[in-house]
Amino acid sequence: VQVPHAPSQPLAGSESRRFPNKHSKKALKASLTLGVLLGMFFVAWLPFFITNVAQAVCGCVPAGFFDVLTWLGYCNSTMNPIIYPLFMRDFKRAMGKFLPCCRRPPEPRPSAVSLSMRNSHTGPRAAASLKNVL
Repeated sequence: VQVPHAPSQPLAGSESRRFPNKHSKKALKASLTLGVLLGMFFVAWLPFFITNVAQAVCGCVPAGFFDVLTWLGYCNSTMNPIIYPLFMRDFKRAMGKFLPCCRRPPEPRPSAVSLSMRNSHTGPRAAASLKNVL
């Protein structure tokens, strides 16, 4: 006995199997962003903290090297405004409101009259006079 099999699902179906709902996709993006931010933090500041401890124990760290590691840590602070817009759409939109170089022209808003006509599902009507109503 042969059991008929369902035709293969399109790519969108396999995509929905990977992320059963939009919350899990958002959680994945949030964890990716957090991983990048923490990774950059550790790459930038861990050498400074290790060198700081070594300097306290043996005093063998040259001042110039210590300054370079300090500035590497400071560079981490300059990387955050670059990383956030790359990975977070909401942050990009919020920054676009405050930075004049990133502003988009406002979209034209429909007038109240056109909205009421669109929502009434009827075309333009002749004005109803008081005589027609009574």
